[in-house]
Amino acid sequence: MAKEIDVRGLSCPQPVLLTKKAIDAEEKEIMVIADDIVARDNVKRLAENSGYDVKIEEKEADFVLNIIKK
Repeated sequence: MAKEIDVRGLSCPQPVLLTKKAIDAEEKEIMVIADDIVARDNVKRLAENSGYDVKIEEKEADFVLNIIKK
């Protein structure tokens, strides 16, 4: 089951720091829910640079990033 991180309403760097914490804990699957384009892009960049695949879905006003270890 994926580790779920809800970063809606948080501004950077909080979303990146919370995602990095999950990456550092060696989570294999992480789901990040964001409502901000900058947070979406920064979390995506961090995950990809950390060896994860990222798929983004738009659900209403939110972005759901499915992050899976390669």
